[in-house]
Amino acid sequence: MRSYKAKMVEPIRLPSREEREAALEEAGYNAFNLDSRDVFIDLLTDSGTGTMSADQWAAMIRGDEAYAGSESFHRLAESVRDVMSFEYVIPTHQGRGAENVLYGTLLEEGDVVPNNSHFDTTRAHIVNQGADPIDCPSPAARDPDSTEPFKGNFDIDAGWALVEEVGEDAIPVVALTITNNSVAGQPVSMANIEAVAEFANDIDAMFVIDACRFAENAHFIKEREPGYEDVSIADIAREQFAHADAITMSGKKDALVNIGGFTAMRDEMVYEHAKQRAILYEGFSTYGGLSGRDIDAMAVGLREAVTPPYVEERVGQVAELGDLLSERDVPVYLPTGGHAVYLDASEIFPHIPKEQYPGQELVCALYLEGGVRGVELGGFAFPGTDRPDLVRLALPRRTYSYEHLEHIADTAEAVLEHADEYTGLEIVEEPPMKELRHFSAKLQPVSN
Repeated sequence: MRSYKAKMVEPIRLPSREEREAALEEAGYNAFNLDSRDVFIDLLTDSGTGTMSADQWAAMIRGDEAYAGSESFHRLAESVRDVMSFEYVIPTHQGRGAENVLYGTLLEEGDVVPNNSHFDTTRAHIVNQGADPIDCPSPAARDPDSTEPFKGNFDIDAGWALVEEVGEDAIPVVALTITNNSVAGQPVSMANIEAVAEFANDIDAMFVIDACRFAENAHFIKEREPGYEDVSIADIAREQFAHADAITMSGKKDALVNIGGFTAMRDEMVYEHAKQRAILYEGFSTYGGLSGRDIDAMAVGLREAVTPPYVEERVGQVAELGDLLSERDVPVYLPTGGHAVYLDASEIFPHIPKEQYPGQELVCALYLEGGVRGVELGGFAFPGTDRPDLVRLALPRRTYSYEHLEHIADTAEAVLEHADEYTGLEIVEEPPMKELRHFSAKLQPVSN
C-alpha cells in the first residue's frame, strides 16, 4: 500500500490507432518528436516528470528570488552539506548544466575520462571539451539474465588497462554513475565506490560521481550488500559521497523536482574556477538559472529522497512493472533497476539487424500498440559503441497506478505477439553531433 494520497489529478487520453500512426509518422519515428497530448502513458524519462510533495509545494511559496545570496540558495547548500557532505555548491538549471560547468572546468583537448558507463549528455559534454569518454562497465553488465546484484559496477581491471594504454597523465577525471543508467539502471556497490576512489587516487585523478539517482543506489546497497542491512538510507548516501571529490546532480531525479541541478565539490580552487564558468553559462553562482522557488523545492526534495518509505516504494513500483512484464514473457533486463525497466529489443526482434535499430523499432511499436512512450538506449542513442539494444521504460515518481502498469505490460505483450510484422528503421535526417542524434533525428521504416 502506498504511503501517500493524491491531491491533484490530470486527465489523460489514449489516442486511436489511426491517430497514433499519423503522429508517429509526423514525428519521424522518433518518440522525442511526439507531443505529450499524443501519448497515453509517458515513460520517456523520469527526469523532472514526477509528482512533488506537499512540503515541496509549500517550500516554493517561500522562495527568495534575490539575484545574489538568496535564502533559497543557503537552504539548498545546507541540504547538500547534510545529505551529501559537500561544502561547495553551484546550482544549475539541470544536470547537463552541472556537467557543462564541471567538465568544462576540469577537461581539455586530449584528455580521457573512464566511467562505469557514460550517459548521453555526459558523453557529449566530454566530447565537446575535446576529451574521450571511455566506458568500463562490469563484465556482468553484458548479460541481461545475470542475477549479480551490482551489475552497474566500474570494472577496475578495465580502468587499469586504460591507464596502461593512454598513461596516467591523460586521465584527469574518473567518473562513476550511480545508479548506472546506461546499464539498465543497475546499482553500484559501496565496495566498488571505494575501489574506484582508490583507483582515482592512485593515478592522481579527481573522482566525480554522477549523483542523479543516489538515493536509489543507497537503497540497493542496503538491500543487497552485506553489512548495510541495518544502516539507514541517509547514512549510506553520505558514505557513498564521502569517497568522491565532486559530483554532478540532476535535481530532476533524486531531488524530486521538475527542474534544477547542481555541481558540488570539496576543493575550493576547483569551486572558484567552476563558479566563474557557471556565471557565464548558467547565471550568478547562487541562482544558476533557477528561480528561488525551484531551488527551495530541490532543497526539500534532497532530504525527502533519503527518508523512508519514499525510496522503498519508488524502487518497488519499478519491480512491480518488471514482474508484470516477466509474467507475460517479455524479455526484461534482470534484475530490475531503480528508476526503469529495460526491455531487450534484440530478443523481441531477433530478425532485425543492429544497423536497423531494433531498439528504436521497439519504441515505435510500444507507441503504436498502446500509446506508451519509452526511449531507446542502444545503437541509435549511442552511435559508435557496442551498447546492447535496450529500451528504457522510466517511471515518473509517484505518478502512475497499478492499472497503468498493467496497460504497459499488456502493450509490450501485444508487441511480442506481432513482433514479426516489424521490419526495422533507417535514419533519414540527423544533427551534426551524433552523440545527441536520438533527441532530434528522423527515421523511416525499412522497405521489405
